[in-house]
Amino acid sequence: MYRIMIVEDDKTIVEVLKRQLEQWNYQVTSVKNFDQVMEEFTAADPHLVLMDIYLPFYNGYYWCSEIRKVSNVPVVFLSSAGDDMNLVMAVNLGADDFLTKPFRMEVVLAKIQALLRRTYDFGTDPQTLVCGGITLNLSEGTVSYGQEKLSLTRNELKILELLMENKGEIVSRDELIEALWQTEDFIDDNTLTVNVARLRKKLEKIGLKNVIQTKKSQGYLLRILP
Repeated sequence: MYRIMIVEDDKTIVEVLKRQLEQWNYQVTSVKNFDQVMEEFTAADPHLVLMDIYLPFYNGYYWCSEIRKVSNVPVVFLSSAGDDMNLVMAVNLGADDFLTKPFRMEVVLAKIQALLRRTYDFGTDPQTLVCGGITLNLSEGTVSYGQEKLSLTRNELKILELLMENKGEIVSRDELIEALWQTEDFIDDNTLTVNVARLRKKLEKIGLKNVIQTKKSQGYLLRILP
């Protein structure tokens, strides 16, 4: 049974989410002490987190960044602030998706199911892809180049996996969106752009500058290194 943790101070929203998610056989916990979110996160050990932005003490951005220091668990933001700035901020801090309030429950469920399927359907055996000196470890969620190694979020991992599997070929934006979110219905195109930009910044840190190339109106291509 998958465990979902709700970080939301609106009790009505918590009750609605909890009731609906439990009907789908999820084990649901909600934060009680908003100054001790990480303590409750550790205790709950969730498979996925639903996070509001505006919270007592510290906002959701802060708690998302704290979670990312210790875990790659999927984080989905829930907020009435659905403008591009908040979307970009959330994704840059490690969020996997963003839902604007008021939301439809079927959309919430679709996104949760897609994230859980994408995140936990990896096999237990180590899986690696190698291309031009780049090594992608799918089971660890890491990328290596030379002596450098870093961790990737689930979205970053999937983007790089697709580009490496299609090395030297253009992967369309629609293909990436479908692979990441299992649907094209509820995804802002800007969400993919932000995820790719964040992946590029990480790759630059290990010496892989401009390895992901944008092909205007087509998609992205992994530049094959010598």
